[in-house]
Amino acid sequence: MSSWWERHAVPRLIQCACSQGQIMKLRSEVVPHAAGDVLELGCGGGINMEFYDPARITGLSGLDPSPELLVMSRAAARARGIEADIRGGIGEAMPFESDRFDTVLTTFTLCSVTDQAAVLAEIRRVLKPGGTALFLEHGGAPDEGVAKWQRWIEPLWKRIGGNCHLTRPISDAYAGAGFAVETRGALYMPKTPRPFGWVEYGAARPR
Repeated sequence: MSSWWERHAVPRLIQCACSQGQIMKLRSEVVPHAAGDVLELGCGGGINMEFYDPARITGLSGLDPSPELLVMSRAAARARGIEADIRGGIGEAMPFESDRFDTVLTTFTLCSVTDQAAVLAEIRRVLKPGGTALFLEHGGAPDEGVAKWQRWIEPLWKRIGGNCHLTRPISDAYAGAGFAVETRGALYMPKTPRPFGWVEYGAARPR
């Protein structure tokens, strides 16, 4: 049952949850800033394809561990006439050379990786000197009352939500991994229960 859930139900759950109206609005504020040779980490589903600015990007690569979501992502790229190198893989061991990308984009990705610190180290590795990591992530809330609920809900939520964590730091995690962080937004998403709704977005550059 667990394998069936992870392979078939979780991709559809992620696709539905991550394409709600308020989330799409936030995506539209982050994704168009991607420029140059771009890597989208956690590209499955292709939800961000409509927000890329073709005039700003010279190449697009994608990485995601879910075969089902990769099919959706490749279809979304084809539908928009975008040539993209979309591969299966994990953020902890990216199949790309060092100093490759001008931009690495993550949107609602770092919550579900196995080792957040290892993924951030890999983002640093594949970024060119002077490159930018763009992020839009949900995670640990600043209010203790909400954080308490997140800690209580998280063990069950990880099991049904594809390893999605509610309590992970966002901007602070980038800073701790050696990035200079410009947080452009930090808020509770409207019409979303607060334990699930704290998001931060911005840009981070290796120091």
